[in-house]
Amino acid sequence: MNIKTEVFGFFANQEVNKYILTNTNGIEVEILNYGGTITSIKAPNKNNCLENIVLGHQYFNKYLSDNSYLGAIIGRFGNRIANGKFNLDGQEYNLAKNNAPNNLHGGNKGFDKVIWKASTEIHETSISLKLEYDSKDMEEGFPGNLKTIVTYNLTSDNLLTIFYKAKTDKKTVVNLTNHAYFNLSGNFSKDILNHELQINAKQFLPVNINQIPTSEYRNVNGSPFDFTSFKVIGKDINVNHKQLKYGSGYDHCWVLDTKKAKTLIATVQHKESGRILEVFSNEPGVQFYSGNSLNGDFKERTGFCLETQHFPDSPNQPNFPSVILHPNETYTSETSYKFSVKN
Repeated sequence: MNIKTEVFGFFANQEVNKYILTNTNGIEVEILNYGGTITSIKAPNKNNCLENIVLGHQYFNKYLSDNSYLGAIIGRFGNRIANGKFNLDGQEYNLAKNNAPNNLHGGNKGFDKVIWKASTEIHETSISLKLEYDSKDMEEGFPGNLKTIVTYNLTSDNLLTIFYKAKTDKKTVVNLTNHAYFNLSGNFSKDILNHELQINAKQFLPVNINQIPTSEYRNVNGSPFDFTSFKVIGKDINVNHKQLKYGSGYDHCWVLDTKKAKTLIATVQHKESGRILEVFSNEPGVQFYSGNSLNGDFKERTGFCLETQHFPDSPNQPNFPSVILHPNETYTSETSYKFSVKN
């Protein structure tokens, strides 16, 4: 188990460091203290060839001009908030409409665009990178001073776990996630439409034309959104369906039956490489995004996201699981990625 540190660039007169976590099997995870961004995960294929399986940039300045949130920590609120506003105890809070008419992924300068304080630990069977960020009261319009800790932990059995923890001094809303784009082929010139996906969810949240949930819990059975058994991502992605038109493909939240305990929520397999990705979480939802709007260095649908989270627009929808955090509480969330190979 090993951690190396390299200077990756500079941001606002601060050093941007890359932390390279390597386990005993050669799995290698690269993470920046800028945005807690995962820039690379190298995992073996069935021929034991190590290749990067997440989209990332080779040079730091590329992240400054990228609008795809590649591999970053998302906060204070992952996903969309309708019309860029919400109410708490009768007070209205107005946010940036950076995804007009909505607020998206924390606003103009979310957790993906700040430097985090970093520290590392090495143990016999795991290594970890601990990142800390203090978000000030009313930063990006959100109430409360929010102290956030995100820890990436890589184990000797090829499990990468992200632990999220946050505390506030004022009633607020919190919904943290990670926005890694995976392509298990290891070849980013290829799309992800031949990957096979299975999601342990019988319902999803349909959206309106602005991609805000309608508040309906809709059964996936008989629809393009049915991934209860393995299905090739590209099988139904271009069928004539209003929800797929709204998302330009898959960009929806699936309703998970986690009951607040961490369970297997999704599995992806890529037969050509033999790689398998299993995702475990205690979150009630997962946003499956098929990379429909990727541009620049990466073409559309060359990466997919499985963003474990609470539901979009939850602050405005009382029938959704609560995202409210009180001063006497601790926000916690946990998501793990298991990497394996099938010959």
